[in-house]
Amino acid sequence: QVQLVESGGGLVQAGGSLRLSCTASGRTSTYAMGWFRQAPGKEREFVAAETVPRFEWRGDLTYYGDSVKGRFTISRDNAKNTVYLQMNMLDAEDTAVYYCAAGHCIGYSCYGPHNFDSWGQGTQVTVSS
Repeated sequence: QVQLVESGGGLVQAGGSLRLSCTASGRTSTYAMGWFRQAPGKEREFVAAETVPRFEWRGDLTYYGDSVKGRFTISRDNAKNTVYLQMNMLDAEDTAVYYCAAGHCIGYSCYGPHNFDSWGQGTQVTVSS
């Protein structure tokens, strides 16, 4: 397992953007990295994931939840052991605690939080309408 620390959350107006960062204590190049979020009273929701090339047969290594497709982008910088979540066109429904996760899932199995082994403590994102 690796230790994960998120940063970049905060308060933003609807229509605005934020970029979350997640820095790992170990090498991110060997992990599938994901973002999940949880709003008060709701279950943890899959946001995005980027898997590892050697475990994938698809050319596209990124996966997104339906509610964020076209607005959010996941990326990683393995040299910095950091994964990012660029969030654009934010609205009030995006308000939640966002969690970074690392695991060894592949494909659509990354939609399930139980397929990730390590979790950060979360960072709050609040979108004002």
